[in-house]
Amino acid sequence: MADTEEGNQTSITEFILLGFGNLPELQTLLFLLFLVIYIVTIVGNILILALVVSVQNLHTPMYFFLGNLSCLEICYTSVILPRLLSSFLTGNKTISVTACFVQFYFFGCLAATECFLLSAMSYDRYLAICKPLYYTTRMNERFCLQLAIGSWVSGSLAIATLTVLLSQLTFCDSNGIDYFFCDFAPIVKLSCSDTHLLEVTAFISSSIFTLPPFLLTLASYIHIIAAILRIPSTTGRQKAFSTCSSHLSVVTIYYGSLIIVYMLPDTNRLRSLNKVFSGFYTILTPLVNPLIYSLRNNAVKEALWKALSKLVPVTRI
Repeated sequence: MADTEEGNQTSITEFILLGFGNLPELQTLLFLLFLVIYIVTIVGNILILALVVSVQNLHTPMYFFLGNLSCLEICYTSVILPRLLSSFLTGNKTISVTACFVQFYFFGCLAATECFLLSAMSYDRYLAICKPLYYTTRMNERFCLQLAIGSWVSGSLAIATLTVLLSQLTFCDSNGIDYFFCDFAPIVKLSCSDTHLLEVTAFISSSIFTLPPFLLTLASYIHIIAAILRIPSTTGRQKAFSTCSSHLSVVTIYYGSLIIVYMLPDTNRLRSLNKVFSGFYTILTPLVNPLIYSLRNNAVKEALWKALSKLVPVTRI
């Protein structure tokens, strides 16, 4: 796990992702559990993406962003779960320093991109409910495409500088990461370099690339809820809320777990709790997104039933 020595320090070339290593008797069960989660996540998001692309009724801004979100969730879960499944199956929990940085970069890019996509979806719902007369002209095909491309590009840029600075750190002595993937804080803790510049850069990056989309999402839903409460009829309120309830559920799960993981103090007592909640936004959110949108969205349910009804005669032949 080391290849050079400088004085009394040994340069680390591999990390050990401890993850769930303190539960050796549950490795097989955890492998089967996460394998099922991975398969359901991939199949569910591919199904949503296929419906959005193939069903004409779903060719609207709301479902265009949903298709982008499903594509992102496929990538998101594929960055983390295959490596975790491999460690359960082989017992090999090591990961090279370079591979760890690569995993962190793609995880960070996708996490930032999801923040931007969720804010774009919330803005879409804001216009649909609060400014319906401007919705068609404002949320045109070109503007939606610009929002989607901007989300992906911004997410890629958000983590680039941070990853470059992270790769300049020196790691020595301990190489055990008490996490199931390569996240920022667990990696920085292992460094024996000065991390002040890195931590300042991380704060600035999160302030620029994470806080604005979160505030936009929050402001959109404050206006949406206020507009819904002003609707006089109960049926009207229910109909308006049903158009954004799925997205609001996803936003609550995603940002709720992010806030718990990154805002709570890092203590031994809370470390295990943070590991659990980090699984919420890295594993649970990609899993439940297609379920939430298919079970709570009438248009998606209708498209799904139509697609299944077309397959039934084929399967009987």
